[in-house]
Amino acid sequence: GAYTAVNHYLNDTDGKELKGVLTYSSGNHAQAIALASTKTLGIPSTIIMPTDAPTLKLKATQEYGGNVVFYDRYTEKRDEVAQKVKATLPEGTVFIPPYNHKYVIAGQGTVGKELIEDLQSKSISLDYLFVCVGGGGLISGISLAVKELSPKTQIIGVEPEAGNDAQQSLEKGQIVHIETPKTIADGAQTQHLGDLTFDIMRRNVSKIITVTDEQLVDEMKFFGERMKMIVEPTGCLGLAGLRKLVSSGEIEKGANCGVIISGGNVDLERYCKL
Repeated sequence: GAYTAVNHYLNDTDGKELKGVLTYSSGNHAQAIALASTKTLGIPSTIIMPTDAPTLKLKATQEYGGNVVFYDRYTEKRDEVAQKVKATLPEGTVFIPPYNHKYVIAGQGTVGKELIEDLQSKSISLDYLFVCVGGGGLISGISLAVKELSPKTQIIGVEPEAGNDAQQSLEKGQIVHIETPKTIADGAQTQHLGDLTFDIMRRNVSKIITVTDEQLVDEMKFFGERMKMIVEPTGCLGLAGLRKLVSSGEIEKGANCGVIISGGNVDLERYCKL
């Protein structure tokens, strides 16, 4: 998503030189913007990150050349912080948010496109696809691609129980704002969906379910012990959601299910503690 958005502005700036990129993120999008703009293209990037961002994500963002500005996610609103920071940056700096941006959504949609095309090349149809949900950019992009290529596939979003703003939003038919949720899934500590992601999700996502932090820890153990994979808590949302619906009997026996595993950016020390 970050590469797609940065490349768009690089090639379409109305004749103006792209002078910089600004974003906010708890870590994954932060790294992507710093890598895509600064390390790859030499374009300055300013990243607004919470003071409690995982050390691994912070360090990688800085090593990719991102200029990090901190804020307190529990007492400050990052949109307001972004406006203040942008006023100090050179003209020609663009703001690329982590999810509510059409080019970010388009870039993330390639995950769904590649998955479905690979399965179809093997004559496999997908009944359900479980995707983690924070601000909704990943699931929105994936849903656009999947519904085009495999319309019958049901897309299930999974949020941490402590931060179910997307679930509430789809149920109420409007964007619901919540306080910053306290959960180990730092990539899903968003307070609300974006207008773009909400509109796409309510058209394409069958339902949103929630899982507990304890269930996320169980999946981290599963990935580590059985799959030999290090997956961050947010990346475990999809599998935790699948297990929940299998256990409740909502997923029929023999159904073909897919799970998006998004993110392995977790400090090893924190990983071991969890």
